[in-house]
Amino acid sequence: MKLNKIVVVLITTFICFSCEDYLDLAPISEETSDNAYNSASQIEAALTGAYESFQSSDYYIWDNVLFQDVRSDNYYAGGDNPEIFSIDELTVSPTNSKVYGSWSNLYNAIAKANTVLDKVDGVTDVKLTEERKEQIKGEAYFLRAYHYYNLVKLYGGIPLVLESVKSANPEDVNIPKSTEEDVYTQIIVDLQEAISLLPDTYGNDNSVNKARATSGAANALAAKACLQKPNPDYSLALMFIQEVEASTANYTLIAYEELFDGNHYNNDESIMEIQFLGGDEGNWGPQLLLPPSISGDSWRKFVTPSHNLIDAFDAEGDDVRKNVSVLFESVQWVDEYWGNEIGSSIPFAYKWKNASGWASSDRQYILRYGDIVLLKAEALNESGQLDLAVAEVNKIRIRASLPELTNEQKSSKEVLRISILKERRLELAQEAQRWDDLVRYNLAVSTMNSLNEVDLRTGSSVNYNMTEAKILLPIPQQELDRNPALVQNPL
Repeated sequence: MKLNKIVVVLITTFICFSCEDYLDLAPISEETSDNAYNSASQIEAALTGAYESFQSSDYYIWDNVLFQDVRSDNYYAGGDNPEIFSIDELTVSPTNSKVYGSWSNLYNAIAKANTVLDKVDGVTDVKLTEERKEQIKGEAYFLRAYHYYNLVKLYGGIPLVLESVKSANPEDVNIPKSTEEDVYTQIIVDLQEAISLLPDTYGNDNSVNKARATSGAANALAAKACLQKPNPDYSLALMFIQEVEASTANYTLIAYEELFDGNHYNNDESIMEIQFLGGDEGNWGPQLLLPPSISGDSWRKFVTPSHNLIDAFDAEGDDVRKNVSVLFESVQWVDEYWGNEIGSSIPFAYKWKNASGWASSDRQYILRYGDIVLLKAEALNESGQLDLAVAEVNKIRIRASLPELTNEQKSSKEVLRISILKERRLELAQEAQRWDDLVRYNLAVSTMNSLNEVDLRTGSSVNYNMTEAKILLPIPQQELDRNPALVQNPL
């Protein structure tokens, strides 16, 4: 298996560690670890293995885009996989392999972070300083929180596993769901602990600072969790955002084109990103999305921008972000939404720019400052501070060469709320944010049911039949079979 791409840049201080991301354990949410970690190099290797999940799991490579952008109004499914089409059509079943894969990917990643937290205090090697030991804890707390944040958004209430499992007894491994509220509480607790332990930076090398958890990353994720949880805490979110802004990492907006041109990795807007290096340390996701002229192949791609998204860019006159995010090209396959004949011009997801034969150096941002600016606007607006909220939105619009919000677009809290949501859609397309935004704004059902999408093969409108029950993914059937303490989500 590939070595951890995030920490390749740290090879002078870390020992590289290869780690299986799929373990044959029952249930998958309760991995068992009997390994002892006695030396500084062993615990650093365990931490390397924890970071490795960002590259080895399908979820962080592109399933997150499927469940956020394709499941929403941003993109259509493509390719030839019925399970991916079911995500687009909102007919996801408990036996869908993507449902199980995401669950297992994320719980395996949590298990790795738990191992680090369980073992680090027992390491007495003099080479492991107390300062470094505290940083390791902070990094592991952040990683656990990040994975739980993605799990709870996908599945709602889930089992909380906060230490390595040391027994195979059913009462120890068959853990019932915690409530959604309790999961978010634990996420914020973990992040507050991480904030207290992590530095703003690890020095002057951004290839290190953007690869590892920092206090800025922990504060940014805490702000997102405060807004996404069932009962948002706007004042606490603003406190965390204030700490992001005060960080000596000096996060700032950069030219939008530079965010995704493949030449400005670890930039000043990046809070944390996956460190794909290309070649043996490459990202295979771009090959699935990019057009034939870039990918070098001729088969139908898996993620296609929707008419609704393109219309949203055009309605705003947003050429900057549209040209960065979308590329039109004629193709030699039939697309049921963009042209029911060979040779039609269709849009492609274009925030990744280089396929490189399944070994791209193109990266996903784990966290970036532009997202946080718009979340600040959201929290300010919901707190009744409309003028301050408008100022934050305008920072993003000016960066995109758009005029400031009009009086009509900011005339009330309710109107400004929708303006912020529209801005987030255009800013963050293909960055695995859209479904969460619709859910947070309580607009997932109405948005999906109001879409006017036409299947050109039949001329019929597509009926998504969206319901409240479909907001969450089903608990994977494999996990229900393994853990009788679990209860299925409403279907």
